[in-house]
Amino acid sequence: MAGIAAIGAYIPLLRLQRSAVFEANRWFAPGLKGLAKGERAIANWDEDVVTMAVEAARSCLQAAPVATGDLILASTSFPYADRQNAGIVKEALNLGDDTGTLDVGMSQKAGTGALLQAFATATASEKAVLVIGSERRRARPASEDELTNGDAAAALLVGPEDGIARLIGSFSLSVDLVDHFRGENDAYGQGWEARWVRDEGLALTVKAIRSALERAGIQADAVSKLIVGMPGRGVGISIAKAVGVPVASVADDLSLSVGHAGSAHPLLLLAHALEDARAGEVLLVVGFGQGVDVLVLEATDAARRKPVSEALARARTDTNYLKYLTFTGALKLELGKRADFEQKPVLTALYRNRKTVLGLVGSRCTETGAVQFPRSEISVSQGVGRRGTQEDYPLSDKAARIMTFTADSLTYTPDPPNFYGMIEFEGGGRMWSEFTDCDAHTVSVGATMQMMFRIKAADERSGFVKYFWKAVPTAGSN
Repeated sequence: MAGIAAIGAYIPLLRLQRSAVFEANRWFAPGLKGLAKGERAIANWDEDVVTMAVEAARSCLQAAPVATGDLILASTSFPYADRQNAGIVKEALNLGDDTGTLDVGMSQKAGTGALLQAFATATASEKAVLVIGSERRRARPASEDELTNGDAAAALLVGPEDGIARLIGSFSLSVDLVDHFRGENDAYGQGWEARWVRDEGLALTVKAIRSALERAGIQADAVSKLIVGMPGRGVGISIAKAVGVPVASVADDLSLSVGHAGSAHPLLLLAHALEDARAGEVLLVVGFGQGVDVLVLEATDAARRKPVSEALARARTDTNYLKYLTFTGALKLELGKRADFEQKPVLTALYRNRKTVLGLVGSRCTETGAVQFPRSEISVSQGVGRRGTQEDYPLSDKAARIMTFTADSLTYTPDPPNFYGMIEFEGGGRMWSEFTDCDAHTVSVGATMQMMFRIKAADERSGFVKYFWKAVPTAGSN
């Protein structure tokens, strides 16, 4: 039976304190005080749905036991409305051109819908499917969503075998209960009265859960972990009581540490629950949004990793609300003349060099072992000058050390100063790189860095986003 072969997650480094958001807006919205506890994950200026999806997928594929056949990316905040976002992720992961890719969106339960599709595909074709949920939703300043939302991504590799958890039942309802919507030309979503959505949504969810448990042949009191991907304080407990699931089984919704990550949230919570799940435990996953998806899974005795816990631990407290508004585009600063330069894309060059730009693939000489980036048909080995001896050599997963660096306060960057410098990869190869998620305390000559897929620049006229790889201080150095 099809099961989850591997899990992965990515949560941005920055954690905005909700108290800072409330203090900035209390003059206008004092009623937000009840939501001012804890923190929420916020994406850096150079992060979006695609970059976070890449990092979650890399986390998942580190120890993947099977090769990826298809890739499905679920989100309601894609950077592109007419360019396949999943295709960019596939290129960054250096997956084969025969990988099937698909974007799934338009609902807060897009993540669970994509996961159900992956199980169906893996069962029918015996191909592994990589499912990724990723969200960077915008919210109006001084709104409840601004405090409760969170930016994050999760990845699950679904294979034809049991893996670490196998699917034993599911049930879906499609009902046009408009709990949340966003028009095509709107930057911000809108919701209806929370109590009405909670009451009506609770009834639909209870109905779907009971049907899923009946199909799986599982009693409600046998559920070990109830995973509810719905926003709202106490929703999970209310559902558990209504269905008869033990209240103690309700999983931590990560609302105080991450926030609600939209369609990616059920996948993130499932990955978190699977980190400590024991063989035979039953996990019940709920996705909600214009209907309900319910998945019933049984954990196996396979070894597992803790990618969500690791992503939670990689955190930096932030209280700069104005910086957050700038990163989301809600606040437009005077950028000065240094920011006024052409960012028009050259699409033919991107296509020809997509392995280099999106995949960070260099080359290695098969005769001398010399590594170089970017790739060249002529070896850089001194005194050799061999031609046609190069093979592809991906560098994205290689650790690197800083050789030289500059903290530039004159050149334009949305988050000054601009850190960049020369890095050298373990095993050979050097490149000039921008640094991100860093400050003066984490950058020094000899410091260990890792590569992450990020936004290089965006063309305001066309909306085209340029992606590349940047160097980030390794975990523990922040």
